[in-house]
Amino acid sequence: MHTYAYPRPALTVDCVVFGLDEGDLKVLLIQRDLEPFAGRWALPGGFVRGEESLEEAARRELAEETGLREIFLEQLYTFGSPDRDPRERVVSVAYYALVALAGHRPQAATDARQAAWFSVDDAPDLAFDHDHILATALGRLRGKVRYEPIGFELLPSRFTLGQLQHLYEVVLKEVFDKRNFRKKILGMGLLVDTGEIQKDVAHRAARLYRFDERKYRQLRKRGFSFWL
Repeated sequence: MHTYAYPRPALTVDCVVFGLDEGDLKVLLIQRDLEPFAGRWALPGGFVRGEESLEEAARRELAEETGLREIFLEQLYTFGSPDRDPRERVVSVAYYALVALAGHRPQAATDARQAAWFSVDDAPDLAFDHDHILATALGRLRGKVRYEPIGFELLPSRFTLGQLQHLYEVVLKEVFDKRNFRKKILGMGLLVDTGEIQKDVAHRAARLYRFDERKYRQLRKRGFSFWL
């Protein structure tokens, strides 16, 4: 029987789930119910089972610990510092996810006491090296939103141009000129005017748009440049 000459580190997945609230970019965290770091907040995640792919493990852990299913998920980075887990040598493959927060209410399960959304600017100190993982994911999101329309996953299916501008301003922490922003976005040919307007709003109702799915997929594939 063949044996390995070297010890084998354990393998885990961790998930950084971003959601857009009114005025704020948030991240989904769980409160750990088990040691190590019982009671501390952390990213959803856990150990990979022998029969699973990495993405299957990430999606299972998200469903088990937060109740979230069928969301955009992309591999982020591999974290393997020897001292990142006090139990043993553990290598973690991190993923990040983007959701429209209003449509995803988390529900804690398995080894999580609770699951909750936190502002990325006001998140508590996290267990393990999850502060580093969160910072890496945030940097990836802010870089990628400029050349790939992944950030649009944070919006509802129908939205106003103001909501779309707000998304970019919150993620990138910049303020854009309204006229230039709309000229840039509409010039991409990515949006479809639904012919509808907002309802039950205190201010002047704005037009509602949706994404052209075909053009959206094309831009996801080839990318674009978003610089104002």
